[in-house]
Amino acid sequence: MSLSSLSIRRPVLATVMSLVILILGIVAFTFLGIREYPATEPPIVTVSTSYTGANADIIESQITEPLEEEINGIAGIRTMTSVESRGTQYHNGRI
Repeated sequence: MSLSSLSIRRPVLATVMSLVILILGIVAFTFLGIREYPATEPPIVTVSTSYTGANADIIESQITEPLEEEINGIAGIRTMTSVESRGTQYHNGRI
């Protein structure tokens, strides 16, 4: 007697067996755990600009402040750092 012939002769038994297997699968799925979560780093956005011959004060007033205002307007930015030096500037933002 095969499973298919038993299912044809007794459709209620086949339905109950299918429901039991489905319920056992759902219960087993809820008890499954994740062994290890992957180590992920949040994305980092870096902006680098250069203004040849300009000192740090000029870079801060003409480049850094406008950039910081625009970058702070982006949703999801958690931290932001700025570094100015003679002729260059770096912004790091952690999303």
